[in-house]
Amino acid sequence: MDTLLPSVLEDGDAGSEKLQLGEQIHPISSLRLPATASFEESRCLTFSFSIQRRVSRTGVDVRGPKDQRSSPDGNVLDGGESGVEEEEEEEEENEEEELGGEERVLSDENYDTDLELGDDEEEACDPAGQTCYMEACEALQVTPVSYFLQHMQNSELSMMHRGLGPQGTKALAVPLVTNTSILRLNLRDNWMEGMGGAAVAEMLKENCYITEVDLSNNNLGDYGARAVAGMLKENSSLVSLNLSGNNFTDWSAEQLGPALIANSKLQHLDLSRNALGERAGKNLGDSLSENTGLRSLSLAWNCIRGRGAVMLANGLGGNIFLRTVDLTFNGFGKEGAIALGQALKENAILEELNVSNRIPPEGAIHLAMGLKVNKTIKSLNMGRNPIQNAGCYRILKSLQENPDSAMEKLDFLDITVNQDFEDLYTAVKEIFPALVVNHGGRVGAFRKAKA
Repeated sequence: MDTLLPSVLEDGDAGSEKLQLGEQIHPISSLRLPATASFEESRCLTFSFSIQRRVSRTGVDVRGPKDQRSSPDGNVLDGGESGVEEEEEEEEENEEEELGGEERVLSDENYDTDLELGDDEEEACDPAGQTCYMEACEALQVTPVSYFLQHMQNSELSMMHRGLGPQGTKALAVPLVTNTSILRLNLRDNWMEGMGGAAVAEMLKENCYITEVDLSNNNLGDYGARAVAGMLKENSSLVSLNLSGNNFTDWSAEQLGPALIANSKLQHLDLSRNALGERAGKNLGDSLSENTGLRSLSLAWNCIRGRGAVMLANGLGGNIFLRTVDLTFNGFGKEGAIALGQALKENAILEELNVSNRIPPEGAIHLAMGLKVNKTIKSLNMGRNPIQNAGCYRILKSLQENPDSAMEKLDFLDITVNQDFEDLYTAVKEIFPALVVNHGGRVGAFRKAKA
């Protein structure tokens, strides 16, 4: 039904607005504003149009109480609706407002924005690199390691004996390039070979968070050694590197030598249980004399002997940063022991030295000459050398003759001594009460036990 609303008319004489009732509402298109209408009058007219549209939808009579006619019994004749109808009208108005709000929200999608999100959802943030690891595994056709996926955000990742192989190691290296969580990486015994080692080396050129890496027992070979050497020339965050048991040869040492000179950040290096020979001893000796970063070095269980042992010992004498050196089972012999004795005279930094190297009694005597003047060595391991009681006695005697010695521990494992040594040890203990000496037992004690 048509709803009655007040219309705006113009009074030519007074210019006032009069409200007339009982006229039909005209469509918006048929209404014309008088030429003399003021700005406020136009606003009132516009407002009445909006009221008209809302009322036309709800069917509500907006006339005031004075405009409504009542019957003698008090009932409204032309506009009074029941309370139920008023509640329905309010609900409809609320629904319209909600619909209007939805329209406004939808219209926001058409607004310009600098974010340019587009219609598709953004990819979830993947700082650990799980997505790229899965893609790399698919590309290289290897099975993803669930343990790696579960521990990618740990500070230490230990994946020993996983059988990754070259391809699996390549896939593993891809997410590690951008990984910022892992600080210590242990990939021991995964048979990654040279190709896998090269992939890890390339990763370490980019990753500046990993500080400790264990690549031992992976058969890296000379190819892997060259890749590692290239990495050491560029990496400035690695502090500890274990390359034990990788079949490195003298050619590998030629690659690693210049890298040790260039790198001043690496502090701990393990090259034990490789195939380093005399030429390797020369190359590494030259590098050690110029290296300024290493604090500990292990060359145990190699084949450095003869001239190579002498050159290596000379390099140790010129190094002023190393604190711990392990040279066990290299076959230094007498020549190497003489060179080590001279190195101990020159080196004023070294604190721990392990030289189980087939050293004879004559070699032990020359080594003792260096200990007689050395003031920094705290621990000396001479165990399993054929120095006999004479060699042990001479080394212990050198401490008695050096009141400035810092020695705290002497190890003569598996070497038997006699009563003369025991008496000397008692005398030395009075000078150095904290000194501890281990040996293979006293000869007289064995004879007594046997009897």
